[in-house]
Amino acid sequence: MEESLYDVLGVAKTATEKELKKAYRTLARKHHPDVNPGDAGAEERFKTLSSAWDVLGDPEKRKLYDEFGADASRAGFDPEQARAHTRWQEQSRWRPGQQRARSADENEQMYESLFGRRNRAPRRGRDIQADLVTDFRTAALGGVRSLLLGSGEPVDVRIPPGVADGGSIRIHGKGQPGQLGGPPGDLLITLRVEADPQFRRDGLDLHVDLPVTIVEAIRGAKVEVPTLEGRIVMTVSPHAQSGQVLRIRDRGIHRKDKAPGHLYAHLVVVAPDGDVDDDVLEKLAAAYTTPVRDSAPEATS
Repeated sequence: MEESLYDVLGVAKTATEKELKKAYRTLARKHHPDVNPGDAGAEERFKTLSSAWDVLGDPEKRKLYDEFGADASRAGFDPEQARAHTRWQEQSRWRPGQQRARSADENEQMYESLFGRRNRAPRRGRDIQADLVTDFRTAALGGVRSLLLGSGEPVDVRIPPGVADGGSIRIHGKGQPGQLGGPPGDLLITLRVEADPQFRRDGLDLHVDLPVTIVEAIRGAKVEVPTLEGRIVMTVSPHAQSGQVLRIRDRGIHRKDKAPGHLYAHLVVVAPDGDVDDDVLEKLAAAYTTPVRDSAPEATS
């Protein structure tokens, strides 16, 4: 018995759209050729998973699959003609006074006329949906990533600068082939952006923690700040406090259709790693005009 598309994704026929998507993403990551280089079995399984998701991930395709099975994916398939064929079969089976049963050839001819010969208009191919995982900086600055389609065809995906997690990219003509001379569909890509160990994104703004020493915080200093384009030097004013936020204009995310975001550096005052002379500590403690504990928020249990 042929494996159903639901069995391919390991879900029940009653699975919700969310459950289908979760199952597909989990299995796709497990069997992706990038994760299993040189494993032909994993590559073939990834193609099967992608084909199943292409049908079940589309509500209209899923509805037709549930009604007609694998025939719904045939070239030239027309659901109305398929329903007419089913009605004709039922009528032929129960018609009173039927002189003889139709031959297999006659049934095949009728099937072909219903599903193919009456359908001469060119049809555009269906769109294909896929996920693409990329690193934070490529999504922020733009770049090119390779994506392997379910058919085994590699596609170079050009990522425009500033695309956020969940953003979409359309590549024209990389979907399923058209029918009867129709144009191919498109490839619709949903971008999945990995977290960055240094930067945090909020819209088009970026946030970064900036460690400074106690001496730098007290005296003020020029310190290096990381940005997406490299490190820059900025001034920390004397008597800076941990948690203070410094804004660097136009150093956030850049997009063609919007004004650039800003970079916000959050100061983190760091104590020295080694031992400090008691006299130094006494002088440092005397420098506080307000006790630190009195100025800190009260702890709650």
